[in-house]
Amino acid sequence: MRPVLVLVPIDGPHQQPAPPVRHMGLSYPSLPPGYQNTSASPMQAQTQPYSHAPQSYQQLSAGPAQLSPSLAGLSLQSQTPETLRVVNLLQERNLLPPGPITPPTPCLPQDLQKINCHPEVFRSTLTNIPQTQSLLNKAKLPLGLLLHPFKDLSQLPVVTSSTIVRCRSCRTYINPFVTFLDQRRWKCNLCYRVNDVPEEFMYNPVTRSYGEPHKRPEVQNATIEFIAPSEYMLRPPQPAVYLFVLDVSHNAVETGYLDVVCQSLNIVKMHQDTHIGLPQMFGKTMETQSALGPALQAAFKLLSPTGGRMSVFQTQLPKLGVGALKSREDPNQRASAKEIPNLSPATDFYKKLALDCSGQQVAVDLFLLSSQYCDLASLACISRYSAGSVYYYPSYQQQHNPAGVECFQKDLKRYLTRKIGLEAVMRIRCTKGLSIHTFHGNFFVRSTDLLSLPNVNPDAGFAVQMSIEENLVDMQSVSFQAALLYTSSKGERRIRVHTMCLPVVNSLSDIFAGADVQAITGLLASMAVDRSVTSSLSDARDAMTNASIDSLTSYRTSVLTIQQPGLLAPACLRLFPLYILALLKQKAFRTGTSTRLDDRVFAMCQLKYQPLAYVMLMIHPALYRVDDLTDEGALNISERAIPQPRVQQLSVEKLSREGAFLMDAGSVIYLWIGRNCNPDFLTQVLGVPDYAAVPQNMNLLPELDTAESQRTRAFVGWLREQRPFFPILHVIRDESPLKASFMQNMIEDRTESALSYYEFLLHVQQQVSK
Repeated sequence: MRPVLVLVPIDGPHQQPAPPVRHMGLSYPSLPPGYQNTSASPMQAQTQPYSHAPQSYQQLSAGPAQLSPSLAGLSLQSQTPETLRVVNLLQERNLLPPGPITPPTPCLPQDLQKINCHPEVFRSTLTNIPQTQSLLNKAKLPLGLLLHPFKDLSQLPVVTSSTIVRCRSCRTYINPFVTFLDQRRWKCNLCYRVNDVPEEFMYNPVTRSYGEPHKRPEVQNATIEFIAPSEYMLRPPQPAVYLFVLDVSHNAVETGYLDVVCQSLNIVKMHQDTHIGLPQMFGKTMETQSALGPALQAAFKLLSPTGGRMSVFQTQLPKLGVGALKSREDPNQRASAKEIPNLSPATDFYKKLALDCSGQQVAVDLFLLSSQYCDLASLACISRYSAGSVYYYPSYQQQHNPAGVECFQKDLKRYLTRKIGLEAVMRIRCTKGLSIHTFHGNFFVRSTDLLSLPNVNPDAGFAVQMSIEENLVDMQSVSFQAALLYTSSKGERRIRVHTMCLPVVNSLSDIFAGADVQAITGLLASMAVDRSVTSSLSDARDAMTNASIDSLTSYRTSVLTIQQPGLLAPACLRLFPLYILALLKQKAFRTGTSTRLDDRVFAMCQLKYQPLAYVMLMIHPALYRVDDLTDEGALNISERAIPQPRVQQLSVEKLSREGAFLMDAGSVIYLWIGRNCNPDFLTQVLGVPDYAAVPQNMNLLPELDTAESQRTRAFVGWLREQRPFFPILHVIRDESPLKASFMQNMIEDRTESALSYYEFLLHVQQQVSK
């Protein structure tokens, strides 16, 4: 059995050929023969018919009942939607849209589309759900959910009521997709039980009217929060307790991180008597060893009675006491093209302690600040199984790495001031016939559909693999609901509920038409991390390659009715091979390129834990040309004009020595300056007279009183504002040490150990055509 990430049995391996070893300098390669630089005209290959969303919709309230007549016509009309437009990937080069990629819209009535859960909070890999597992298997696409349940929201309806209306059978919270049979009865959209409408629910607090339960906020919003009554509490809400465990060894003091931590704590301290004196207390220590395990055990005993948050700061490999670790990294094997060992933990001490913490409502967040190997594969378990977070700052040094210090300061400020949910649990419910297969993220699975989250924060993402246990033939739609029960820092017990409704379809063309390529990529990344740890890295790499081959093979053999030469894909999956290649070249999965083991493990942690938007920037960074920014098409945010340059392909071919290019890679932003860059950009944005004057370690854009400076700083600031962490800015020249990191993100180009995008497409085509 060869490795596959989609949960279907497939036979016959697809081996990716190794490219010949060849150095790639800063040249500007010409296109391969037959690979057109301009977009080819859309091909007219025929596909199985597919229909658009229904036009008519009238009923008392939103719910699955009205979907029956409106969705029954799927696949009966002959018009092909844009998502199924056939694309020959070997001919059409410029496949990236000019701006952000929007997820597909579920084929629902317009009224339901407007109130469906926002895709940034809750989305599915397939926005059209197959009727049967066999149909899903035939599509060779994974079915799963991606959630950002505690995301910071600008608008969140909050309901205070003594009665929270739920299904008496499956305990689903009432939502926009239930059906009101009349004013006194409603049908659950998950188990279809008919429930009575409570008397209190007849009154609408928003309109102050009686007798219109279908207009209540709970039935008009797919995301809503309830103030929970006492029956949702196992014990009285505990005070928010925060405990800090600090490495104060000689190495830790030398890094200078204690000064930053203490300054940050002084800023957010709640009592004037609070005094932080740790840097002075341990300033002259000569202790070089670290006993992290015993410190964690002591901290656990302190927090056990109340629960809370444990913040652990570590700067070296712990070598004393329980949980002591030894170095497992061979620096000579960092660039190995073979198997990468030691991705799994060396001991179960940290996992066991994390499970004990979870049982006592304690979450552990780990801040690792070290230039040496610390065995993050073992240490990260303390956060993974206690619903904590991992922060990693390699080469942290207060004197020699000011950019790293700024990043740590900004991250710590966000960490200390962001919203937090304590004693949380999250349950995911779905329509009868669907079932949860696997969860991805940081948590402890308490039961098949219940996650234990001692802490939940607005920067955490989750993924869920789904399967179809029973045929959905009689259903026109299915629903998914995530309910997050937590205690706020003010001691309120709250429930945040997200509900998503998706149509059910019975043809492969419909399934492909609703494929969400970014959600699929994000789910496959999480699955590949698990495969790397439980099996091997090569297994995971083969499985990712097979995922793209198998889905395009299914499309070619089962959806296209006229076979044509080339590598054909539906428009909605046109970026799938590119994203798979990007994953293969990502720090977590790449081979043949020198990668420190802790760096690789941290990248895997990020892929499993971060929300999809940030994961996609890690996988496929965004490249922009910024030496010619204008206000044309700019966004107007808070009376600021934010330029919107076009996204460029990640290829050296797109760079120009006369330009300046900004690469947003999620946690880091590169500003590459061409050797012959426009002198006006150098003087008016960077404040230097010529290229030679650009500093080697420039991390800040000077605040100059020029339109060009204001536009560039506005754009960089806007990129940073869209994420909770602080991306470091590196201004780099050809001679910069960081140029190699910048070039490694040029995914479409050949490297010494990996195929170019065009070569990868040829390999995929060869396998698809077998």
